[in-house]
Amino acid sequence: MKSVLSTQSLSGRTVLVSPNQAQGELATQLTGQGARVLTWPTLAVGEAEHPQVLDEAIENLFGYDWMIFHNVNAVNFFLRRLQTLGHEISDLDGLRVCGVGETTVHRLEESQVHIDVITDRLSTQAIFDAIETYVGGRGALRGLNFLVPTAGSARGYLLEQMEEFGARVDLVAAYRTTPGKDSGLVRINALLAGGGIDCVAFTSGSDVRDLAAVLDTNDLGGVFAGIGVVCLNEITTQTANEFRLTTDIVTNEPEGLVQAMASYFHAG
Repeated sequence: MKSVLSTQSLSGRTVLVSPNQAQGELATQLTGQGARVLTWPTLAVGEAEHPQVLDEAIENLFGYDWMIFHNVNAVNFFLRRLQTLGHEISDLDGLRVCGVGETTVHRLEESQVHIDVITDRLSTQAIFDAIETYVGGRGALRGLNFLVPTAGSARGYLLEQMEEFGARVDLVAAYRTTPGKDSGLVRINALLAGGGIDCVAFTSGSDVRDLAAVLDTNDLGGVFAGIGVVCLNEITTQTANEFRLTTDIVTNEPEGLVQAMASYFHAG
């Protein structure tokens, strides 16, 4: 027999959910139990605001040994800028190329970009491991120069791990993600930095990937350190793990998510 939620069992707790759940049953149940429900924003993708750094990197491709493409946006905007500056796709032939994820690889292949390393797992550890294996060990990373088109220039786990073994990684803004006026992204970042979010709930693997794109990181574990992570089913949990998240609550029953959160916080 299932336990019954006590009235306002999540009073004082702030839970982050996907925009798809903003008007859904999960948000309704959470609010009914006294939780404050926040959603992360949907983002529009556009040209980099200041492309000069990207242009400089493109003009100096000979100074790089590798390129890493994390997603389709990185491919599309980098190649568009490459050709705008009068370069050919074949200019990448002198570099090693890592493609991350099936859709990214497909887009690279469509654009006739050769690919040396493919990883279907999006985690920074998986990317590092794949490149390490290709070059023949961590010692072989020393002195290598990596160019990584991104939506920003925030440091991350991959960059730090590469640099630890003597590689240089340039994260260059090739595009930007722009939240809507009412997105609350600044507010969410402030709450994350100040410990104002108690829990994040994912109902699908796409939720995890979307949030990683919003925050422009493959290392969600660092962002959500000390925050409860709730996942619906094992597939969602596996995706969360790929982004270095440690899952605190897993349930296969959608109607059991809120009960599981209440039990988690009560036990804590």
